[in-house]
Amino acid sequence: MQNHFALFQLPQRFAVDLTALEKAYHGVQNQAHPDKFAHATGAEKRVAMQWATRANEAYQTLKNPLKRATYLCELNGVDLETESNTAMPTAFLMQQMEWREELDDARAGKNIDALEQLDGALRGAKKEAVIRIETLLDANDFAGAAQLVRQLMFLEKFGEEIGNAFALIEG
Repeated sequence: MQNHFALFQLPQRFAVDLTALEKAYHGVQNQAHPDKFAHATGAEKRVAMQWATRANEAYQTLKNPLKRATYLCELNGVDLETESNTAMPTAFLMQQMEWREELDDARAGKNIDALEQLDGALRGAKKEAVIRIETLLDANDFAGAAQLVRQLMFLEKFGEEIGNAFALIEG
């Protein structure tokens, strides 16, 4: 089975031309569209459905920087070990603890301004992590990238918590 990049005829690297990805995705989807298989056998319809499902999964993976980085690490034999490897640099953990306190304070005080500041800091940290991940992946340092991908997963999850706090306060 070809990998997601090959499916869409894109270079296997972190930087993806999102316009080309979208165009390639629609091309594959058109080829597997159910209307084209209206008079096909049951088996042919199932294959077309599987093809469309696979294209959708590949598209969702390559469109999202976190999923794309994870996929590239795995393609290159590096398991992120998200369940077993929870080791993080001390500075990263300290930042997480500080942000959690700020989130708790903002939530308790229903302080939208504090939440917006925290959200801005988080967006900056995520953007910086993505840039660093891209640099490591481009240098074929998949193990180093995997460490940062695990950190980015933490940041994404924390972003969800901030979003929930906004929803709670804004009602």
